Amino acid sequence: MISRMLGRLTATNAKNSISGLSVPSGAGLLACRVLDSVARPVAHAEFTVSDKSGHKIVGGETDPYGMIAVMVPIGEYQLALSSEGFTPYRGNESVVEEGKCTGVRDIVLQTAPSVPLPAPGEWEIERAHTRVAFTARHIGLGRVFGHFNNFSGAIRVGESMEETAMHVLIDAASIDTNVKMRDEHLRSADFLNVEHYPMIEFYSDRFVHRGGINWGITGGLTLHGVTRTVTLDATYGGLRVGMEGETRAAIRATTELHREDYTINWQSMLARGIAVVGSNVGIELNVQIVPKGTELEFK
Repeated sequence: MISRMLGRLTATNAKNSISGLSVPSGAGLLACRVLDSVARPVAHAEFTVSDKSGHKIVGGETDPYGMIAVMVPIGEYQLALSSEGFTPYRGNESVVEEGKCTGVRDIVLQTAPSVPLPAPGEWEIERAHTRVAFTARHIGLGRVFGHFNNFSGAIRVGESMEETAMHVLIDAASIDTNVKMRDEHLRSADFLNVEHYPMIEFYSDRFVHRGGINWGITGGLTLHGVTRTVTLDATYGGLRVGMEGETRAAIRATTELHREDYTINWQSMLARGIAVVGSNVGIELNVQIVPKGTELEFK
């Protein structure tokens, strides 16, 4: 793959042209592909390109195909990579020549050592250290950030993760964007219609290990009276002992919802026809769980 890409990018007619790409004098291209242990691209892996002195020159994330292609001044560079669930990588120095593409071989990230899973049994969400948050586009300009204040959840951890299930309930009326008028509108029939649909519910019994600390949690989300299948992209933070001696496990999960999938089709428009709240809603859950029945002094 890298060799084919380099063939397309190799300098042809002009000294400072890489396949039609205008390259500043004294610069070249550094490129590679990042894979996991079964040759799947690793998207959104963070990378840093540093010079011989260790100073960062450029950084970013791999694209959806695991590719990195950055233009840098001629010289010697070292590439560092990190991604959740993988052991950090730091490569040998590569020499970038003027007007040319320097290709590092395919880089295979090694799966990080596994971390202990919660013990089989009944666990529950510990609300004081859990946040159920969302973000959505606001009038086509910035973003609205909000969360839900009231929720509960339980996880039944089986002898294997294939036997594990979770059930989460969220009080729709507890939505909070820090603007009272907007929150009241979101509770109305235009949006969540909390009078008729007071609860948001998620149930899953499908936990799929994606390597390292990465998991996919697939289940049914019921919102506004409609149930759709969604998959949470989850990272498992491992087990810790809390200040009161209790055992804790941490999970971070994200997904994206589309209002129209749940028949929330309110399209009140501002001047120029811009929707007040965008169609796509990003969800982020930062959850801590404790064994069911754990008594904690703090609220």
